[in-house]
Amino acid sequence: MHKVELSYLLSPQRGKDALIRNPMMDILHAVSQQGSISKAAKALDFSYRHVWGALKDWEQTLGRSLIVWDKGQRARLTEFGEKLLWAERQAQARLAPQIEALRGDIERAFSTAFDDNAHVLTLFASHDAALSALRDQTSAHGLHLDIRFMGSVDAMAALNDGRCMMAGFHVRDQPARHSAVARTYRSLLKPGLHKLIGFAHRQQGLIVAKNNPLQIQSLADLAQPGMRYVNRSEGTGTRVLLDDLLAEAGLMPSAIQGYDSQEPSHTAVAQAIASGAADAGLGIEAAAREKGLGFVPLVQERYHLVCLKSELPTPQVQALIKELQSDEWQTTLNQLPGYSGKQAGSGKVLSLRALLPWWSYRKAKAG
Repeated sequence: MHKVELSYLLSPQRGKDALIRNPMMDILHAVSQQGSISKAAKALDFSYRHVWGALKDWEQTLGRSLIVWDKGQRARLTEFGEKLLWAERQAQARLAPQIEALRGDIERAFSTAFDDNAHVLTLFASHDAALSALRDQTSAHGLHLDIRFMGSVDAMAALNDGRCMMAGFHVRDQPARHSAVARTYRSLLKPGLHKLIGFAHRQQGLIVAKNNPLQIQSLADLAQPGMRYVNRSEGTGTRVLLDDLLAEAGLMPSAIQGYDSQEPSHTAVAQAIASGAADAGLGIEAAAREKGLGFVPLVQERYHLVCLKSELPTPQVQALIKELQSDEWQTTLNQLPGYSGKQAGSGKVLSLRALLPWWSYRKAKAG
C-alpha cells in the first residue's frame, strides 16, 4: 500500500476550495475536465512538457497507468486514475473539519513569524523547573522560548557551535579555582566573548523517600552498605557538583553504590526514588516536592544564562532580560520550592570574572 505525505504552502490568501492540495490530483482533475493534456497544462498555467513528464513520473512511481495514451483520441483517465480522483474527493469531504482545524492551528503558529512584536529564543540548558515556568510566562507576552534540556556541558558546546542563542548552566557561589566545576567550564566560557545573565538561586540536595526513613543527612551516609544512589548523566552540572562534593568529603565515587547509574533529569531522579528503585539522588528541591518526597539541602547554587556578547543587544535577548527583571517573574520564582531570584540578580548582566573567578590569576611579585 502506498503511503501519504502531507505538505503545505504559505500564501497571501487561501484558494476558494483549497483543502489539502496535491499536484497529481490537480493535473488528473484538469485532464478529466479539459479532455487533453495541452488544455490541462494551459488551465494550470504549466507547460505541456511539465504536465506530460509529471504524469509519466507518477505512473512509474505508482506502477499503474493514469492516462489512456491513444494518439488522436480525447485524453481520458484510466479506471485507476478515476478511482484515485474519487478516493481523494471522499477523503477530503470526510476529513474537511479536521483539515480546517489543522490548517487553522498551523496558521496561528506561523502568525508568530509575521508578528514584529513576537520573538523566538532558542535556549539549550541544564534541566531546571524554573525554566519551564519562565517559558509559560514569556509565551503569554510574545516571547517564545524554544528550550531543549540537556547537560550543562552539551548546552555550552551548542552555544559555542552556534546551535542556540543562549545556554543555561549552574554552579555554586564562588567555585574554587581547582574544582571540577572550574575544570569543566574553563574552556567553554571566556570573558570578553560571553555575557552572563543572572537567572535564579536554587537549592541542591539529596532527594530521599518521604519522611526520610533511612535518616540520610549527608553525603557520607551514601557510603553505608546497601544504600542505593541514583546519579545524573555525565556532562550534567549536577554530576559535576557531586564530584566536587565527594572530593570535599573525602569520598571516592567507587564508594557510592549507583554512582555509575544515569538519569537525564531531576524529575527522573525523583521518580526513581518515588518508585523505590533508589534511596537517594542529588537534585533540586522542586523535583522532590513535586513527587511528595523528602529533601536534605546541601548547597545553594546560582543558575546562570549565558549568550555570546554579540547577541546581547538582539531583540530576543533584550526581551528575555526584561521578563527576568519583572515583578511577575520574581513572584513566580519565589513560589517555586527552593528558588529565589533577587540574590541571583535575575535579568542583570553579571561579571564573569567576579562570579567564576578561576580566570583571575595574581602575578607573583618579583623577589
